[in-house]
Amino acid sequence: MFQNYYFYNLLQIFTTKNFKGWGRKKTGKFAVMCHKIFGGDLTLLEDGFVRSLGLGVENSPRFSVVEDKLGIYYDATSPSTLENLLNTYDFDSDPKLLATAREAMRRIVQYNISKYNCSKMLPQDYFAKDSSKKKILIIAQTNQDSSLLYGYGEKFSTSEMIESAYKENKGAKIYLKIHPDVLSGKRQSDILKHEIPPFCEVITEDFNPISLLKCFDKVYTKTSQMGFESLLVGCECVCFGMPFYAGWGLTQDKQTCARRNRKLSLEEVFAASYILYARYFNPIYNRKSDILDTLETIKKYRYKKSSKKAFMFGFSLWKHHFLFGYSRKKPNFIQPFLKEFQPQNIIFINPLWANALDLAFKKGLDKESVIFVWGRKEFSALESYAKTNAIPLVRVEDGFIRSLALGSDLTRPFSLVFDDRGIYFDSTAPSRLEEILQNTQFSHEILEEAKDLKEQILKKKISKYNIDSHAILNLPQEKPKILVVGQVEDDASIRFGAAGRTNLSLLQQAREENPQSYILYKPHPDVLSGNRTGHIAPQVALKYCDEILERVSLPSVIEVVEEVHTLTSLSGFEALLYGKKVVTYGMPFYAGWGLTQDKQTCARRNRKLSLEELFCGTYLLYPRYIHPKTLELCAPSVLIEALGQERQRIQTHKFYAFKIWLYSFVSRKIQRLFRGFKR
Repeated sequence: MFQNYYFYNLLQIFTTKNFKGWGRKKTGKFAVMCHKIFGGDLTLLEDGFVRSLGLGVENSPRFSVVEDKLGIYYDATSPSTLENLLNTYDFDSDPKLLATAREAMRRIVQYNISKYNCSKMLPQDYFAKDSSKKKILIIAQTNQDSSLLYGYGEKFSTSEMIESAYKENKGAKIYLKIHPDVLSGKRQSDILKHEIPPFCEVITEDFNPISLLKCFDKVYTKTSQMGFESLLVGCECVCFGMPFYAGWGLTQDKQTCARRNRKLSLEEVFAASYILYARYFNPIYNRKSDILDTLETIKKYRYKKSSKKAFMFGFSLWKHHFLFGYSRKKPNFIQPFLKEFQPQNIIFINPLWANALDLAFKKGLDKESVIFVWGRKEFSALESYAKTNAIPLVRVEDGFIRSLALGSDLTRPFSLVFDDRGIYFDSTAPSRLEEILQNTQFSHEILEEAKDLKEQILKKKISKYNIDSHAILNLPQEKPKILVVGQVEDDASIRFGAAGRTNLSLLQQAREENPQSYILYKPHPDVLSGNRTGHIAPQVALKYCDEILERVSLPSVIEVVEEVHTLTSLSGFEALLYGKKVVTYGMPFYAGWGLTQDKQTCARRNRKLSLEELFCGTYLLYPRYIHPKTLELCAPSVLIEALGQERQRIQTHKFYAFKIWLYSFVSRKIQRLFRGFKR
C-alpha cells in the first residue's frame, strides 16, 4: 500500500505539500525530510493496536492505522500526537468516551483480541506443573525493531531484563515469550539462544497474547504492546524502555520521560491510544469502522494458524495448481479460504492416482494432518483411516453465491462451505448446516444483518452463478404460472437428496399435479453448456411444459411466477427469498423447516424456522467468502457488491464480455478432450 510513497511525496511537493510516510521507516524519514525542506503538512502513519486477523509480515489486511502529525507513538525521543493527547485531553468531560473504552477493554479480554489474531489459545493445562508458583513473563522483541531504537529499548538487553526479574521475584518461575514474527521465520529475535539462562523457560509456541497473559502475575518488557495488554488483564508491568503507555503512573519504569508528567487511569490511556489516536476501517465489510465494530468482526472471522498439513482429496485437476485461467502470482483454488494453513502445507492428491491414500502417505499424511474431501466423493479406505485415527475430515463444496460464471467452466469460486459433519445437500446424514439450523439461537443483531443481506440479493438479482441476462417475460395472466427447475442429473445433490429422480420425471409430475397451470421449464446452465448430463429434448419437454427458458436469469423468472417446483435445486431456496411457494420433490437443505411444501420428510429436522433464520444460517453462518479482486476473506454483502460491479462491467464492455465468453469456450473444449482421454 505504501511502497510508492517516494513518488507520491514528490508529487505532493508540487501540489499540496502534504507529506505522508510510514513511521520511522524510509518512507517516514523521506516525508520528514521533505517537510523540513518545503514546509507544508506532515503525517506519519503506523499500524494500529488492533491490526489484523493475520500477521503484518504476511500482508494480512489491516483494520486500523494511527495518524500522527508530530511524531509517532513509539518514538519517545520527541513528542507525538498520542503523547499530547495523554498530557492534555480532558477525559472528565467525555464520559461517553470512557464508557466506550471500558466496554472495548472488556471485549478485548473476553474475546482474547490482540494486535494480530491468528494465534492459537493457550491450553488450560499448559502451566499445570507450576500452578502454585508465581509466574513472571519476559517479553522478547524483534531485533532492531523501531520501537526499541526510538523507545530507549536498547539501553537494556533482554538478558538484563531476565536477570532483574529473577532477582526481584525470588521463588517465582520465569518464562520468556518469543515474538510471533520470529516464530514464523520472518524476523530475528533481540536475544540469542545461548544468552537465555537455564532457569528461564522459553515459550516457543505462538499463543494468543491475551490468553497467555491471563496466567501471569507480572510482566517485564522493553517496549512491547503486550506490556499494555498485561495491564488490561490485571498484571503488573515493568518497562525497561519508554513505550507509549509508560510514564503515566500505570507501570514500574526503569527510565523516565520529562514530558510525561500526568497520572492517568488505564481507561484514559486506552481511550486516547485505541480510540482517539487510531483510525479504523473494516476490510471484511469494506466500510469505515470503530473499535467496537472491529472487535466484533475479528471475533467472528478470526482463524488460528496451524502447522499441520491439509490434504485435498477428490478435487478436479484444474483446482490443484495454476492451470488454465490462473496466474502464477495468484493462489490456488482453495488457499484463500484456508488462511490458517501455510500454502506449502496444502497438498492436493491427484484424482487419477489409483490408490489416493498411498499417495497421501508418501506426501506425509499422518495422524496430525487434516483431510479435506470435495463434495460427497467417496474414499472408503481414507474415511476408515480418518475415523480410526480421529483425524478431522472436512467436506468442501461451492457456496450459494459462487461466481459470475459456471463452475464447470473452470472459474474460481468466491464462496465455499467447509463441513466437518457431512455436507449440506446430503439429507441421508447430518451436516454442519443442519446442525446450525436445528440448534442456533439467532440473535437480533445477526438477523438484522441477514435481513439487509437478503434485501441486497433481491435488489441486485444475485444468484449462484449470475450468468444469464435479465429479461421481461410476457406470460399469460389468466393461468397460474409455475417454474420447474432442471438440474444436473448425476449431481451429488440428486443422488443423496432425490435418488432415482430425473428432470423428465419432475416435469411429468409437475404437469400431472397442475394440469391447468402455465409451466415454464428452465434447464440447468451446466446442462445447456454441454458440460453435464440432464438434457431433455425440446420436443419431449414441451409435452409437459408450455415454454422452455434458456438464457434468462433465474431471478427474472422467479419474479413472475407464483410457484417453483424442484428436486433439490438452490433455486427453490432463492424462490423463498422472493416470497414464492416452493414445492420440493427431494429433500434439499431448506426443506423440512416449515417453509416449503415437501414430498419427502426428514425426521432430524423438527424445528420451525422463519425465513430470516433459515437465510441467516445458510448465507451468513455456514459459508466462507472471498473478494473477487483481493482474494481476501470478506462478508457476503461485500461479495455481492463486487459481483454486481463486475456484472455491470461485462454488460457494458463488449471486449471484456468477449474475453469471458472465449475463456468459457476454450475451457469447455479442454474438458471434453480430458473426458475423452479418461475414457
